[in-house]
Amino acid sequence: MLAGGIVAVAVGAMLSILGIAIGASTVDATNAASPSATNTGIAAGAWLLVSNLIGLGVGGYVAARLSGIGTATDTTLHGLAVWGLGYLLSAVLLGNVIAGTASTAAQGVSSLVGGAVQGAGQAVSAAAGPASQMAGRVDPRQIVDRAQNALNGGGDPATMNSDQRKAEIGQMLTRRVTDGSLPQGDRDRLSRLVSAEYNIPADEANRRIQQVEQQATEAAQTAERQAREAADAAATAGAVAAYWAFAAMLLGAVAAVIGARMGTRTVPVAGRRYA
Repeated sequence: MLAGGIVAVAVGAMLSILGIAIGASTVDATNAASPSATNTGIAAGAWLLVSNLIGLGVGGYVAARLSGIGTATDTTLHGLAVWGLGYLLSAVLLGNVIAGTASTAAQGVSSLVGGAVQGAGQAVSAAAGPASQMAGRVDPRQIVDRAQNALNGGGDPATMNSDQRKAEIGQMLTRRVTDGSLPQGDRDRLSRLVSAEYNIPADEANRRIQQVEQQATEAAQTAERQAREAADAAATAGAVAAYWAFAAMLLGAVAAVIGARMGTRTVPVAGRRYA
């Protein structure tokens, strides 16, 4: 049984490698008539299924032939054991390949990050001179005073400066987008702020605010619809992949059993033969 499982995996891997070689040789990026990615993917999936079935069939035959058992029931069970062992070995090998690829990628990212950090350090060192000169001409208190002045809203929009009005407008628009609505008092306040900031009548300010609200609502609805469509497509693709995987495994079990039955020895016992 173990020999049959190993043979099944080896034959399937060999045929898969052959399929990769043939597929790669048919692709010509410079030729417009070269097979498309969709056709190549379909052909690769079909060849993978065929190579898997052939490998399991040969593995089942080898297991039954080497077992020396002449009963159909026992050889059928040997074929199913080869089927299970073959998938187990394939999963272990595939896991090792994925782990090796992830390790290589992690090493590459680590090297890349290390190089980026080293380069950033050199860049900082090179820029330290000009940056220190600029810092000597900038008064930190002016920056703090400007930020506090911008955040100190809540007064009459007509007496506020532009930084104060813009800061409060930004805060209100953020609440409108996150909460979905604004109380009437906040809406009136926002209208006065916009009117004072852009020197436009109240009616024009309300029109602009409504236009921004409509755009925000449409953007949120579009994002929600796209998220639902993406989730539905992912669920459908997952279900289809699961059905195909189940069908492939079922066909693999049938191929292993057929191979085992073909490899069943005919053992004469007391003048009778068991097939």
